[in-house]
Amino acid sequence: MATSIRLAPEISSRLDRLAAKTGRTKAFYLREMIEGGISELEDYYLAAETLERVRKGKERVYSAAQVRKDLGLGD
Repeated sequence: MATSIRLAPEISSRLDRLAAKTGRTKAFYLREMIEGGISELEDYYLAAETLERVRKGKERVYSAAQVRKDLGLGD
């Protein structure tokens, strides 16, 4: 899937230098950055979304004691 992004000039220059010095393409490094960081972005944004639902009362919250009780785990 082709996607285009606009980079700040200083980031674009750094990427150009890295690609030139290593003989790899800019696309290679962009893929590496995306693949390396997507899990962290998913974790952050999905957690923030859940927190917002909790704050609005749209997500149920359980205490550790209630979870242990519901699972039949003794204290």
